[in-house]
Amino acid sequence: MGEKNLKKKWKIPLYKIYSDEDDLRLISQVIKRGTNWAIGPEIEEFENAIKEQVNSDYCVVFNSGTSALHAAFLAYGFKPSDEIIVPSFSFISTANSVLFVNAVPTFADIEEETFGLDPSSISKKISPKTKAIVPMDYGGLSCNIQEIKKISQDNNLVLIEDSAEALGASINGKKTGSIADSSIFSFCGNKIITTGEGGAVVTNSKLISEKLQSIRSHGRIDKINYFDDPQQTQYFDLGYNWRISSMTAALGISQIKKLDKIIKMRQEHAKFLSTELSKISQIRLHKAPKGYEHIYQMFTIRLPDKKTRDDLHNFLIKKQIFSKVYFYPIHLTSFYQKKLKTERGLLPITEKISEQVLTLPMYPNMTSEEKNYLISSIHEFFEQ
Repeated sequence: MGEKNLKKKWKIPLYKIYSDEDDLRLISQVIKRGTNWAIGPEIEEFENAIKEQVNSDYCVVFNSGTSALHAAFLAYGFKPSDEIIVPSFSFISTANSVLFVNAVPTFADIEEETFGLDPSSISKKISPKTKAIVPMDYGGLSCNIQEIKKISQDNNLVLIEDSAEALGASINGKKTGSIADSSIFSFCGNKIITTGEGGAVVTNSKLISEKLQSIRSHGRIDKINYFDDPQQTQYFDLGYNWRISSMTAALGISQIKKLDKIIKMRQEHAKFLSTELSKISQIRLHKAPKGYEHIYQMFTIRLPDKKTRDDLHNFLIKKQIFSKVYFYPIHLTSFYQKKLKTERGLLPITEKISEQVLTLPMYPNMTSEEKNYLISSIHEFFEQ
């Protein structure tokens, strides 16, 4: 079966992007303007909206979450042989970005409540070469960032939070992204709000924000829009073409205005699914601890073992319901096993949870028919 036909067969996809007429209107305005498609006023407006949402002093947007994380590592000046503590239970870019700056990823284990880095595992992984900790917020739920921050401060380490999946989440009243030295967000297709591709770094450091602006734009900081400035451009550092376009930023402006609405819709769907799935004893839900707000960028369940998980996964595929494992351990990928000589048994909790989790379809405009079909199919599996 071809890829095109495979995409058409799903009765319930893993996610659908939420959009409305405002998205089309703002993008159309940029197109009709006929100029400033690349570096327009929408970029700063989008950055200001993110700053306000997160309550940070500075925001710099990028063309992807991976670019944002890579740029953050460059801005902090990590060097070869520097060790950076990361989770293996994450999307691979969390670890790859460390290699992008020729530093060394050190994998720490996760804890079973939030699926974020375990502070006790972090403490065991710190060495004289450790320069930073990069925890990840899983599926719309903050990691134990406050305890991790204390560890980073006690050991004089940089704390960069990979909040790619958690814009709008909070812990003890503080927004995700506001606690670490710097935090990154992603706006790719399956995130809470999306610009197709896009990312951002938020920070309270003026110096880091200025470095980020230079890094994303070929080593220059534009006082005047590059395409409006007839004078010679000055380049001060090596930089990259990691800017987002004005059209992308316009979509981001429109999307972030709907953030609270989208989160509420997701939470309502999650409440319904959780209520129904809690009736099945073999399923454990990914619940928010006290003081945490879960925004459900993903709706992930936990099964008793790998066989049950895999059997359910395959059963749902036959029912034309898209489910996916988030995440397989990074340290057990063939690349990292060759690169760092990592082996099974290195991170027991990560390895256990990765064999039990399954992410189910869930999106803002999910219909009652879709939810009921999903629930009935899962009940059917367990009643076989």
